[in-house]
Amino acid sequence: MESKAPNNVVTHSQLLQRAVWMLGQRDHGTQELREKLRQSIARKALRDNTPELVLSEETLEGVIEWCREHGYIDDPRFCQQFIAQRSRRGYGPLRISQDLQRKGFEQAAIQYGLLHSEIDWQQCAREVAEKKAGRRWPTTYPEKVKLQRYLYSRGFQSEDIRAVFENISL
Repeated sequence: MESKAPNNVVTHSQLLQRAVWMLGQRDHGTQELREKLRQSIARKALRDNTPELVLSEETLEGVIEWCREHGYIDDPRFCQQFIAQRSRRGYGPLRISQDLQRKGFEQAAIQYGLLHSEIDWQQCAREVAEKKAGRRWPTTYPEKVKLQRYLYSRGFQSEDIRAVFENISL
């Protein structure tokens, strides 16, 4: 008689296959991948109407470690790419920092990534302001305040926003 693992236990190879597929779609941070794998297993259990699938922490950490060793997960690289991508979309350092915290990055890693990114945040804020304002720069106080609020909502710092308005040629 053969002894095999119960059907409701997630094996290392099943989890690894799912992790590699997720990482093939786009880069993930370590904590984000951990959460997504847990959610994926929970959704599979609901979809297949099976009893709760068992995912051991040892299996999960083994898959995460394998991905890290083989270069599929690289948190500093992910952080740099995320910062560059979000800055191109017009977000400032404060918003990017919040987004990275939600993805499970520690503040020290975020600050390191922001400091070592070669992004001119004042230039980025200026480009966002020009895109928002169009050809007509704000001339009245309420219009300026509205544009400033918009830049704050995009995550730019006060000094970057001030620099935008100091360099406006009216």
